[in-house]
Amino acid sequence: MPEAARHPRWCQPKSDYSSFANLDPPDLSLCPMLNIALFGTSADPPTTAHQQILTWLSHRFDWVAVWASDNPFKSHQTLLQHRGAMLRLLIADIYPPRHNIGYHPDLSSPRALITVERAKERWPQARFTLIIGSDLVDQLPRWYQVDELLHQVDLLVVPRPGYPLEDGNLDQLRQMGARVAIADLTGLAVSSTAYRKAGDTAILTPPIEDYIHREQLYACQNGANESLPTW
Repeated sequence: MPEAARHPRWCQPKSDYSSFANLDPPDLSLCPMLNIALFGTSADPPTTAHQQILTWLSHRFDWVAVWASDNPFKSHQTLLQHRGAMLRLLIADIYPPRHNIGYHPDLSSPRALITVERAKERWPQARFTLIIGSDLVDQLPRWYQVDELLHQVDLLVVPRPGYPLEDGNLDQLRQMGARVAIADLTGLAVSSTAYRKAGDTAILTPPIEDYIHREQLYACQNGANESLPTW
C-alpha cells in the first residue's frame, strides 16, 4: 500500500490541509510523528506582527498550536477570554487562509512546562518546538522548571526589533541543554505595548480593531472615543 494511503488526509504534506477549517482542527493524534510549533502569547492585544509570525510558522510546521496566556513576568489589563477571542479573529483573518493553525485554549498556562505536558497528552507522538521572541531570551532561565522544559522541547527564537540577541544569553541556554534555533524572520517593528500606550490602530487587523471598539477594552481607545465630537 502506498505510504500516503495508510494515513488520514490531514497527515499528508501541508498543501493538503486546505479542506479543513483552521479553528476546528482534525484529530491529529491519528497521525505519525508531527512537528508542532507551540506559540503562546499574551496577545494584549494581538497585532499584525503576531499574524506575520503565525503565517511564517504555518509554512514550516505540520501544525501551529496557538493560545493566549498570562506571562507571570508581565501585567495584563485585559481578561484572558478577550485576548483569546482576539487571537481567534487574528487567525481567521489570515489571507490566503492557512489551515494548519489551530487555537487551543486548553494549552494556556502561566507555566510553559504545564503547557507542554498538556500538548504531549493531546499529541503523544509529536515533536514540539516552543516559539519565543528575542525579548524573552534573557528571562527564560528564570522560568518554572526550565531544565525540564528545555529537555522536552526544541526552542525557536524569533528576532524582534529592539531586542538584539546576545551570544552570552544563547550560550547560557545551550549550556542548560537547550536545542536553540534562530528564525530567519525579523518580526514587524510593532508591539502590543505600543498600542496600549499610544493607540496606534495601524498595527491591528480590522476585525480586532472592531472587537476592541465594541468591548471598550483599552484606556487609549476609550480616550480616543471621548475626544470625538458628539452630535
